[in-house]
Amino acid sequence: MLRKLGIALIVLLAAAAVALTLVAQPSPKRASQAPAQEIVAQAVTVARVEWAHFTATVPVTGSLAAREEVLVGPEVEGLRVVEVLAEEGMRVNKGDVLARLVADTLEAQLAQNDAARARARAAMAQARSGIAQAEARLAEANNAYERAKPLRLAGHLADSAFDQREQAARTAQAQLLAAQDGLQLAEAEAAQVEAQRRELVWRRGRTEVIAPSEGVVSRRMARIGAFAAGAAEPMFRIVAKGEVELDAEVPETRLAAVAIGQPARLEVAGAGEVVGTVRLISPEVDRVTRLGRVRIYLGDNPSLRVGAFARGSIVTATGDGLALPAAAVLFAADGPMVQLIRDHRVESRKLTIGLSAGGIVEVRSGVSEGDLVVARAGTFLRDGDPVRPIEDHGKVSETRQ
Repeated sequence: MLRKLGIALIVLLAAAAVALTLVAQPSPKRASQAPAQEIVAQAVTVARVEWAHFTATVPVTGSLAAREEVLVGPEVEGLRVVEVLAEEGMRVNKGDVLARLVADTLEAQLAQNDAARARARAAMAQARSGIAQAEARLAEANNAYERAKPLRLAGHLADSAFDQREQAARTAQAQLLAAQDGLQLAEAEAAQVEAQRRELVWRRGRTEVIAPSEGVVSRRMARIGAFAAGAAEPMFRIVAKGEVELDAEVPETRLAAVAIGQPARLEVAGAGEVVGTVRLISPEVDRVTRLGRVRIYLGDNPSLRVGAFARGSIVTATGDGLALPAAAVLFAADGPMVQLIRDHRVESRKLTIGLSAGGIVEVRSGVSEGDLVVARAGTFLRDGDPVRPIEDHGKVSETRQ
């Protein structure tokens, strides 16, 4: 009896298992109703076309330099430095005394010149006296010669006496000319002494080294006890008016976009962010580095140090427009394209692009605001391929390079 009950229980369990299997299998009609798109569609990341502000920039790096550097050296050479009044970093005005040179040697030379000038004046006075004496002798000799002429004609004067008076007149005339030449020589010597004196006075007045322009002393080479020499290193270097600019390097491929007057944003080591303006663009490109040089004016800023490193960007263009990620743009043989999503299917669309900055491209035609495009387009997608879009919710409000 128990054996029959066990067999019956086994049969019931087997029947229940078959029934559960039939219930779990879907009907052929329901399986055929599932859309084919959900089975073969690929999941892709998409981006939405949005309105954004573009700021196209060109990166620059370089070192700070003086807008105009003034080299200050001694106007007189061979004099020893006795006092230095300016230090590095000091702001000076035009006409300020930076250093003083010893003037003892010049004072001694001026004293010698005073003696020479006195001798020259005495020589001139003596020459004038000699001229007066020569003129008197000439007048006396000429009178004697004129009186001798009628006496000779009357036969009352011998020929030898007449010849003596004639010779005396000629000698007096020559002595007058010599005295006049002596005066000219004395005057020339006096003029030479005066010229030497003017030079000495000028040199004595240049024993103070004067700042030719206002600005900031960037380097001081003057040392007390050293001898001033014009051919040596300048005694001082001054940043004229304290104005500093960036001597920047720009890749030659981006140099054409740079123009004078464009604004620039820079990050200076130790000074933070500063703004400037493009002042000068070099007409040459280095043949080795393929870099061009641009001067960016920063003005008078006490926190800026000549020689400091700086990097930043020059703003070359700005504008508002529709934006797409640069990775979404395909560059085909016939121009840029984008893969648009329409009704869960891929549709290729030609584009007209504009500014490019910060991984974002401006689209001027081809798409509309709000369109979905494949964020990372590639060759694995074709027109008409079904896709399952997954939107990237990152939003770009302002783009920069």
